[in-house]
Amino acid sequence: MIDDDIRYRAVDSRDARFDGVFFTAVTSTGIYCRPSCPAVTPKRANCRFYPSAAAAQGAGFRACRRCRPDSVPGSPEWNHRADLVGRAMRLIGDGVVDREGVAGLAGRLGYSARQLQRQLTAELGAGPIALARARRAQTARLLLQTTELPVTDVAFAAGFASVRQFNDTVREVYDRTPSGLRAEVAAGRRIATPAGGLTLRLAYRGALDSEHLIDFLALRAVPGVEEVVPGARPGVRTYRRTLALPYGHGIAEVDGLPPDEPRTRGWLDCRLLLADLRDLPTAVQRLRVLFDLDADPGAVDEQLGADPVLGPLVRERPGLRSPGHVDPHELAVRAVLGQQVTVAAARTLAGRLAEKYGTALPEPSGGLRLLFPTAAALAVADPEDFAMPAARRRALTGLCAALAEGVVRLDGGVDRAEAAAALLALPGIGPWTVGYLRMRALADPDVFLPSDIGVKHGLTRLGAPGDPKSAARAAEAWAPWRSYAVHRLWAGPATTNTSTRSETEAA
Repeated sequence: MIDDDIRYRAVDSRDARFDGVFFTAVTSTGIYCRPSCPAVTPKRANCRFYPSAAAAQGAGFRACRRCRPDSVPGSPEWNHRADLVGRAMRLIGDGVVDREGVAGLAGRLGYSARQLQRQLTAELGAGPIALARARRAQTARLLLQTTELPVTDVAFAAGFASVRQFNDTVREVYDRTPSGLRAEVAAGRRIATPAGGLTLRLAYRGALDSEHLIDFLALRAVPGVEEVVPGARPGVRTYRRTLALPYGHGIAEVDGLPPDEPRTRGWLDCRLLLADLRDLPTAVQRLRVLFDLDADPGAVDEQLGADPVLGPLVRERPGLRSPGHVDPHELAVRAVLGQQVTVAAARTLAGRLAEKYGTALPEPSGGLRLLFPTAAALAVADPEDFAMPAARRRALTGLCAALAEGVVRLDGGVDRAEAAAALLALPGIGPWTVGYLRMRALADPDVFLPSDIGVKHGLTRLGAPGDPKSAARAAEAWAPWRSYAVHRLWAGPATTNTSTRSETEAA
């Protein structure tokens, strides 16, 4: 817990670790900033602190044009909190309010709209409409300043219901008209991409081990759906994949960090090609979850680094993240495919299903040709197409049917414990599969897999007992960051060849 005195010290020291955790509004100027804003530190008496940008905007403050507080990483709280507010923020970030309204958001969470409004306002100083509005304003600024899209197209792509609403919101939040906001960036820095392409930066806090992320995703890349290719800069690798989004499909490219730049650079370069620009905020949020960009690596590494077993790994590779996923249903299918086989075998099986039941893109892009099959398509697929034992075929078909019918939910607003119980009730779904899905599909930062063969090998390599009971006891000291500990054990030292490891479910 932090109080206003701690917040002010963070502002005075321009501590970027708190960017996105809170926002500082200055009464003498009428603007709000991120804690690391390079401007002269305001007097303590003139500072007001808010838990969200929407709350600062609701109090009448406009965004600082120097530090761009609307472009900071999200609060790491929304990664690990499992209460109503945390679940609501994950859904708002995915665009549920824009698509389904407050009633749709409340229905997903199992609360009334009034209860939801009261809870969010009490904790964040803003209700779901204001929080979604702040998100739309940030998207509008991004489009205005990085593309040559007509202003009217920007308004609707950002999720506004009318041009008037768009103009009013931009003026209120940025103290600029949309055309004035666009004029702040030279025309030469904007990219004319009428087909829906965008170049943007994905912000993160602290250190980031992008090599681990790219290695992890490359090892599991499904042919036709994902690929890792050399980047435009020497030594940089680029992760590319197709996206199934609410309004259409997309292709995403994310570059790893250049080898000549520090891990604390602060952003990853990203390019998006979208069939419908209304999918921009959702696509960005899902990529942020995939790369775990809203995490607080300082807090994670501080705790795990003090452990005698994991400490050397943390000091060698700071900033290691726990990758999520862009589509929890896809990940659930792939988790079942990976039961009791190597990662390479699971990838091959997933590629065959994608070829048979996936949706082809209108035009291939490099090695990307397919959208991964939906759960509904696989639920009615011919079992003979599943090259696996009969028990796992039944498990996969049953899981896909449960996902397609809504019996099991894996979206960001679901209660993780309830989702785990629903999964365990399905035939052929065991603790390893449930834990893996909690860790990646539900972005739970505190999951441990004591029976995992990669965890066992990682512990024994470090001289610690690798049997499940001993591993579980050792992991108690790693809470609430046990998911990160699992990835530490899987990754091992920086010189480890990760392609030789596998993750299997104990028989």
